[in-house]
Amino acid sequence: MSFHGGAAGVSLALILFARRHGLEWLRVHDYVACTVPIGLFFGRLANFVNGELWGKPTDVPWAIVFPGSHDGLARHPSQLYEAGLEGLVLFAVLAFLFWFTDARRKPGMLVGVFLIGYGLARFTVEFFREPDAQLVGFAARTGLHMGQWLTVPMIAAGIYLVAAAWQRSVDHPAQVTRSQ
Repeated sequence: MSFHGGAAGVSLALILFARRHGLEWLRVHDYVACTVPIGLFFGRLANFVNGELWGKPTDVPWAIVFPGSHDGLARHPSQLYEAGLEGLVLFAVLAFLFWFTDARRKPGMLVGVFLIGYGLARFTVEFFREPDAQLVGFAARTGLHMGQWLTVPMIAAGIYLVAAAWQRSVDHPAQVTRSQ
């Protein structure tokens, strides 16, 4: 829940900040969402270096034996999968949309794409990751990890934001026509 709870807290703080300063809260979220993948990338690299959040045992050639695993089994470097998907790929998608499309002029579009992209990346990588020790039973009972369950509302919210943003007109100055 650490990322999901943190995202909810930051979102609330951004709404309060935007309200206090007379800014459109969706635009503020859009701009912040474009920078989050950078932090996710470095955070996942730190998880890898610290030997945290291991993947499931595997025999793939790039498997790693983590020093603290206690069983000596080679595991998926799921932290690197997440760094690549949640960090590099998501940053590239958002940067492309920001700089080469009108997405930044449709409030909610970029944060919606972020929520969908993060949610799908996290949901997918969780299949290669060990469930948190305290949630092994939960994962066995439900068939999904807690991280996967928590991404479902994020993906749904992202789809809603993208659909709503798609309906908005683009407020590009070049589209304003002058009457003669």
